[in-house]
Amino acid sequence: MIGFCVDSNAQMPAQLVERYGVEVVPLTVTVDGEAFLEGVDLDADAFWARFTGGAGPAVATTAPSPGLFVAAYEALAARGATEILSVHIGSSISATFDAARVGARSSPVPVRLVDTGTASFAVTCSLWEAAEAVAGGADLDRAAQVAERVAASTDNVFVVRALDLAARGGRVSVEAAKASREPGPADAPGSGEDAVPVLRLVGASVQTVARAHGIDEVADVMASAVLAGGSSLRVGISIADAGAASVWQALENRLRGADEVTDLVRYRVGPSVGVHTGPGTAGAMWYPAGER
Repeated sequence: MIGFCVDSNAQMPAQLVERYGVEVVPLTVTVDGEAFLEGVDLDADAFWARFTGGAGPAVATTAPSPGLFVAAYEALAARGATEILSVHIGSSISATFDAARVGARSSPVPVRLVDTGTASFAVTCSLWEAAEAVAGGADLDRAAQVAERVAASTDNVFVVRALDLAARGGRVSVEAAKASREPGPADAPGSGEDAVPVLRLVGASVQTVARAHGIDEVADVMASAVLAGGSSLRVGISIADAGAASVWQALENRLRGADEVTDLVRYRVGPSVGVHTGPGTAGAMWYPAGER
């Protein structure tokens, strides 16, 4: 039996954790000098509450210790796993993968590690499809190959109201943040300086997909981007704090039941991702399922 492990930066929703019996190893998030384990003693709601009233807490993240990975691998073995697929945030982004590699040496069963080279829900997408492949009869090597493929093929679209915070976090360049606030082309939805930029992250570059006025136009643009991704799509839609919930619902209304969408889940943007995006973030990530 193959067991599954991810780190908390994957932002994996509870329904997928439960569906596949995944062990989630928490990153440490430090907020104004106080350390928390992400998803254990600091969830998304508690994290975003720190931003109430325009507050800007000092936030940092730290990779899990190898011991936390050993504990996760032992828990999977205790549940009957004879080998483990452990899928994680890219080693160029975080020391998490290195900690997993050290922890794997003390695992009671063999561990196959996957360095996705990416972050956030794209890590979940990689594990999601790998777990589906295992359910279809794939062995550990094949499941790892599926995870690596999906990591390279996951796409995204999002809105970020705190672009300056994203720039300070180093994941979005200051130039990109400024560019996203410039007026869009005349034929773009909602063109004008008061429009909301709908963005897409391609590698380390942020591109403006379009500009939109209001929730409905934003949801239309985002849904169109998702559905242009092909058929048999597995999709995760996200919000950070409750202030973005209306976008979440509007986007789900447009995607739920669409012929192109095979599976749709909601997830929250938690601390280890939110530190780079800020309040008001909403978006979607997706990939074509079944290309194994």
